[in-house]
Amino acid sequence: MSVIHVETGRDVYGGALQVLHLAQGLQQRGVDSVVMVPKGSEVAAAARKRWLRVEEFPYRGEADARSLARLAWRFSRPDVHLVHLHRGLGADRLGAMAATMVRVPVVLTRRVANPDVPWIVGAKYGLVRRIVAISAAVRDVLVEQGVPAGKIALVHDAVDVSDWRDPCDRAARNGEFTLEPDVPAGAMVAQFRSRKGHWVLIDALAILRRRGLKPNVVLFGAGPLRSNVAALAEVAGVADQIRFAGFRGDLHRWLGSFDFCVLPALLEGLGVSALQAGAAGVPVVGARAGGLPEVIENGATGVLCPPGDAGALATAIAGFVEDRDAARAMGERARARVESLFSVGAMVEGNLDVYREVVRGRG
Repeated sequence: MSVIHVETGRDVYGGALQVLHLAQGLQQRGVDSVVMVPKGSEVAAAARKRWLRVEEFPYRGEADARSLARLAWRFSRPDVHLVHLHRGLGADRLGAMAATMVRVPVVLTRRVANPDVPWIVGAKYGLVRRIVAISAAVRDVLVEQGVPAGKIALVHDAVDVSDWRDPCDRAARNGEFTLEPDVPAGAMVAQFRSRKGHWVLIDALAILRRRGLKPNVVLFGAGPLRSNVAALAEVAGVADQIRFAGFRGDLHRWLGSFDFCVLPALLEGLGVSALQAGAAGVPVVGARAGGLPEVIENGATGVLCPPGDAGALATAIAGFVEDRDAARAMGERARARVESLFSVGAMVEGNLDVYREVVRGRG
């Protein structure tokens, strides 16, 4: 079997990282995989480091007729059995159109839990054979919008626990991020976008400060609202507790050295950063939003709070800070849960089952 994966994201995090895990796992199982990415993408370099086949193409968005023609030409080769579309940004519709033009079956992975504009639903999903939902929350949104349940396969995203087992020690962490040695420190791994809920964290830190607790939090990630978050932290009087670390390709070296992780997202497809924290043995306080309750077992591997509730988030962080033994025990249970339920092997096999069904149907 030969599969083309189309991933239009340029940075190696979230969905793009899942594509690399998937393509590598498929190669190990004898499935020929080609990763198609826009020219100059960081994903291309990361894929080549894993010895994956990479093809770069000019991509200017879904209105680019030349991209449509290029994709259709590439998909038309006789050795292509299936096209798997990953990132959105128009590539889902453009890729589905191109594959349909040359009669190649399409699988689409859906990673977000927010609903589509109603008039798009039929056009977007009518051209694909199967939709892979990365969480039950994503699946439920699709069904609510009228997508037939039988067209959707639930395959959770995954993390390789072995990548996260050997973090740097806390002294190295403190030096790297200029943290005080005796002050509890948490991490938040998320793009600076409104749905990730950075403002909820800032409000929670202000509440904790009034209670006499001043934990530090390192913010990993990039995005358009970084300066807004920095300004909000200044206004809230907690800027001295925040560190901006940017996007880090070596996150696996640092995450396990933190006392807790925070993910107060208002919308979340599943929460890869919550999986990464669990793999690193770090408890997560997250919002009860999207697929996060599928990752975090409330009270056992972390704490779930109502979305947007800064007071509840502050209370949960205080619990981690004030009872570090309990927090460490939660982290160990989180690692066991991730290893058991969210392995790369299970994710690869789940997608491969979908491919087999689609290719059989084509035959």
